[in-house]
Amino acid sequence: MATEYGQGYGPGYAHRSEPPHRLPAALRAPVEGRNLREFAYVLLGLPIAIVLFTWTVTMVALGAGLLVTFLGIPVLAAALAGCRGFGVLERARARGLLGLEVADPEPLRPRAPGPAAWTVALLKSGASWRHALYALVQFPWAVFSFSVALAFWTSGWTLLTYPLWFWVFPAYAGEGGLQLYGDAHHSVYLDNPFEITVTALVGLVFTLVTPWLVRALTTVDGLLVRGLLGPSPLSARVVELESDRGAVVDTAAADLRRIERDLHDGAQARLVGLAMDLGLAKEKLREDPDTAARMVEEAHGEVKTALQELRDLARGIHPAVLTDRGLDAALSAVASRCPVPVRVEVDLPARPAPAIEGIAYFTVSELLQNVGKHSRARSAAVDVWRSADRLMLQVTDDGVGGADVSRGSGLAGLTARLDAVDGVLLVHSPVGGPTRVIAELPWRG
Repeated sequence: MATEYGQGYGPGYAHRSEPPHRLPAALRAPVEGRNLREFAYVLLGLPIAIVLFTWTVTMVALGAGLLVTFLGIPVLAAALAGCRGFGVLERARARGLLGLEVADPEPLRPRAPGPAAWTVALLKSGASWRHALYALVQFPWAVFSFSVALAFWTSGWTLLTYPLWFWVFPAYAGEGGLQLYGDAHHSVYLDNPFEITVTALVGLVFTLVTPWLVRALTTVDGLLVRGLLGPSPLSARVVELESDRGAVVDTAAADLRRIERDLHDGAQARLVGLAMDLGLAKEKLREDPDTAARMVEEAHGEVKTALQELRDLARGIHPAVLTDRGLDAALSAVASRCPVPVRVEVDLPARPAPAIEGIAYFTVSELLQNVGKHSRARSAAVDVWRSADRLMLQVTDDGVGGADVSRGSGLAGLTARLDAVDGVLLVHSPVGGPTRVIAELPWRG
């Protein structure tokens, strides 16, 4: 997460205000939409599980039996393809009724076009076999969750509404009420006002408990869907690394464009003008030595300015002081150029890897630039230390605070740098300050 000081101050996120409820959550849970959707998810789970289980067991058993004739391979592939199709349905059902967002598993990557390549890809895909395992595991769990949820739900509402329909027994069944116990010699009926009231209270307890029980059951369903029908941790990590690599490539390309633009518009233009001035001074050297001397003096000043621009540009690429003396000296040099007084404290037992050291330097440098430009702070501090296997960076200031995470965009490149090496950027900036930014980087010696 990253933010930018210069995008306006105010609360980091706008929370949608909801009207207050008069009833506590425990009392309104039985009729809330979320609980009704979860109950519907459990009820639909059993028929879907029966179809999925039947398909998987039948097709896998048929394919295994036909393996000796080589017809079993396409049958097994068809079984796995059907399981993947059911997986699409199950992810959609979890998304619609449980609000569970599960990414699609890794796609099939056949090495060549044609049915044979697709068959091989299906059989070699770990996601396909996880879908088949889901079909086998989901069926007994669906039977259990369906039975428990339906029993609690029907029992609770039946007992809760007993005072409304107990008259059916004496009117049509010839009994005083709902029979609680009975044998050849004695029977107990719930027929007096006290027993009817107690029955309704027991039903109320069941009714209030049922939503939380159903939520616990659907939590297990969510774990099954996420673990077996979603992408594997390895494939998710590969996708994340590919995204980070793309971000790093884009950042590097942007840096190269910035360097080229700075060279073209700054030092290069100044050197071209310097060459023209020296050429004119050379022509006037014999005719007007005083004018030529003045032009050489001006060219000397241009040379100094060009050298300073080149130093600043080289410092932006990779400062020599960082390579020679480490983070302490490099960050102190950055702090000395900040318009806000900055205290720097670096407590490291050793130097990290050059790549991590460079990212840490540019992170603090950009954060201090934001402090100087946007925070209106009177003082700031930079702390660097090592915690276990993490390099910790903290930049604080006593400015106006209120850094808006949702609007900030200037630190997108910085966030990409951190993400590329499994780093994290955290921002705490309440309105009125102070602002604290913490960056974590992996320690690599």
